[in-house]
Amino acid sequence: MAWLLLAAAIASEVLATSALKLSDGLSHVAWTVVVVAGYVASFILLAWALKLQMPVGIAYAVWAGIGTAAIALIGTLFLGEGMNLTKVAGIVLIICGVVVLNLAGSH
Repeated sequence: MAWLLLAAAIASEVLATSALKLSDGLSHVAWTVVVVAGYVASFILLAWALKLQMPVGIAYAVWAGIGTAAIALIGTLFLGEGMNLTKVAGIVLIICGVVVLNLAGSH
């Protein structure tokens, strides 16, 4: 259940961050509402995952890492941002870091 809550927290954070770009500096009210609601939901869901005894280091690494990688991909695919080999390498390193932290936390 903690992992499902964490996945929902990541999805909420990614939605909010994507909306942040679309809000044009928080000047579009509808997108600003999505930003605020998404971040609030994300933190609540993350807190609930932690309440279910998920280690904070693992939870935060997964939340931040997957969120960062997802936003980089969304920026490239939908928001007209560029992708190059350096960015791909960075995403791979983030994912590797999350995997290593998860492996270290399970022993």
